[in-house]
Amino acid sequence: MKFTHNENSFYNLVMLNRIIHADLYTPDQFFSNQTVEIVDGKIHSIFPTSKDGISNTTACFNAQGLIVAPGLIDIHTHGGLGADTMDATLKALETMSAYLSQHGITSFFATTVTNTGESIYSALTTIRDFQHKLPGAVLLGAHVEGPYINIMQKGAQNPIFFRAPQSEEYRAWIETGIVKLITIAPEIEGMDDFIRYCVKNGIELAIGHSSATYEQVIHAADLGVRQATHLFNGMQGLHHREPGTVGGILLDDRIFAQIIVDGIHLHPAIVKLIIALKGIDHIILISDAMRAAGLSDDTYDLGGQEVIVKEGVARISNGSLAGSTLTLDVAIRNMMQFCDVDFQKALPMATRVPAKAMHLLPQKGVIEVGSDADLTFFDKTYQVRSTMVQGKFVFQKTE
Repeated sequence: MKFTHNENSFYNLVMLNRIIHADLYTPDQFFSNQTVEIVDGKIHSIFPTSKDGISNTTACFNAQGLIVAPGLIDIHTHGGLGADTMDATLKALETMSAYLSQHGITSFFATTVTNTGESIYSALTTIRDFQHKLPGAVLLGAHVEGPYINIMQKGAQNPIFFRAPQSEEYRAWIETGIVKLITIAPEIEGMDDFIRYCVKNGIELAIGHSSATYEQVIHAADLGVRQATHLFNGMQGLHHREPGTVGGILLDDRIFAQIIVDGIHLHPAIVKLIIALKGIDHIILISDAMRAAGLSDDTYDLGGQEVIVKEGVARISNGSLAGSTLTLDVAIRNMMQFCDVDFQKALPMATRVPAKAMHLLPQKGVIEVGSDADLTFFDKTYQVRSTMVQGKFVFQKTE
């Protein structure tokens, strides 16, 4: 089976008017044999497909035999196919955009790693300058992971760059207008003022790489922190006498939990536990993919550190996991398998829930009149067959 991203295909040149015979997941409801009418890249109407068919003058796509879902949204991805956000080049962003679209992602937030202020700023300005010039998935902004995190929970973040919030530095980042989400350790010095500044400027915050106590997590949520980065990984764990970072995140309904469901970062039983405590409406599937995603086992770079990928698992020299090689379509299938949930329950965690957490509803993350025509087409085994962004096919899978 071959992946194609053909810029000269009919599907890239024609803005479709209608999708017919579509089995729709909205994602929370299912409707069989529907027609989706598209005008100017948005969903104009949805109605049952007529037996009389469609006029030959109407550009349409017959989705019979396929599942049509809202486009997947990855709010935490560093790269893929050899490219990384920190490369700070148009080529890297183009590679990421095209690669993600092959896996049903229609929107993403390019994620930085802990590094010098200059390197992060360069990545952010590159995102700002080129976000509207990409071939596949839409780049909605930047997720800044670190450097204001706890060295005790460094994971694969480079410890030589860890620091407390620096006003001049972070103000310059946020003034680019491209930063939408920042991962922080709320317990480190100066964080309360930083959180208040970000909340005032509409920046979402996620607790991650943190040793925050239960009480510090609740305090951060009181200040406006609403997400957690890769729950259980890179944070103080759960203990029966000290609920810790994990305990606070699990119990506070204000917090959306990002999770990596690759079978490596979390045991399937822990994924079940998270669902039981948080519910699907507070869980966001992420890839946390690094540049090795989509490539073979080898040695790669992440934030200046050597990463060895063996059997698809990425680790730095001390054995710490270094992101993943996961994609969201695989994460959905894993969620279905690990937790014995159906597609309709797994799908919102990669569509509606991240859209809600990032204030994208109802433009993205759902199929309804007025939403962007960002759609993912799955076959009956939940493999991605095609991806549409704003009414245009940007990817089709051919045999």
